Amino acid sequence: MAKKLNITPLHDRVIVKPAPAEEKTAGGIIIPDTAKEKPQRGTVVAAGPGKKDEPMSVKAGDTVLYGKYSGTEISVEGSDYLIMRESDILAIV
Repeated sequence: MAKKLNITPLHDRVIVKPAPAEEKTAGGIIIPDTAKEKPQRGTVVAAGPGKKDEPMSVKAGDTVLYGKYSGTEISVEGSDYLIMRESDILAIV
């Protein structure tokens, strides 16, 4: 990430930049825009300080897997991000 994001998440919230959707299948078939699935992988751009008794286990730069319908979509300076709770993250890759 070349630019610094002007949003700071609070408590146990995390801002994730979703990975781009797959363009082709493993067999080489091109997927049209209407059939693309939402990605379930992304890169953490910013993380809050955590809850009072629970520090954050993810940090900026981590690649994570999250639930299919997790988070709220936001658009900042023309880029799309997801803001979600740390508990919505399933794994760090």
